[in-house]
Amino acid sequence: MLITRRLEFDAGHRIPAHASNCRHLHGHRYAIEITLSGDIITEAGTAGQGMVMDYSEVKRIARAALVDKWDHAFLVYAGDVAVMQFLESLEGHRTVVLDAPPTAENLALAAFRILDAAYGDTYGNHLRLERVRLFETPNCWADAVRGQLPQSPA
Repeated sequence: MLITRRLEFDAGHRIPAHASNCRHLHGHRYAIEITLSGDIITEAGTAGQGMVMDYSEVKRIARAALVDKWDHAFLVYAGDVAVMQFLESLEGHRTVVLDAPPTAENLALAAFRILDAAYGDTYGNHLRLERVRLFETPNCWADAVRGQLPQSPA
């Protein structure tokens, strides 16, 4: 069985080598869909009976592991030296440093890796992260899907 939970957050970024407007500092209202697979819990009388996982737990784990860290942060590529220096000059600024340019594809991949470790088999029902879909805009998104991920960070 597959279940999906959607959360939203706001963050800034830039793609340093982009040929168009995305090379400039800007932000997005991102949305992330987290798809988990697992067995439906059948143990009678338990809070999770009939579920793969309570959606509020999906949200709690995603917020703690990723969303609260990326929300209202600037997602910056470690190789973007000028922006890194600028952000370091802002006392207390929320900055997330990434190993690759913060494209939707790279963010989806980073999110998948973070969330995969966070969920594990939380409920003992073969729970497994299957897909992270990251929307950069309502019309543009990237999917990181188990079994289709690169072996090393982008």
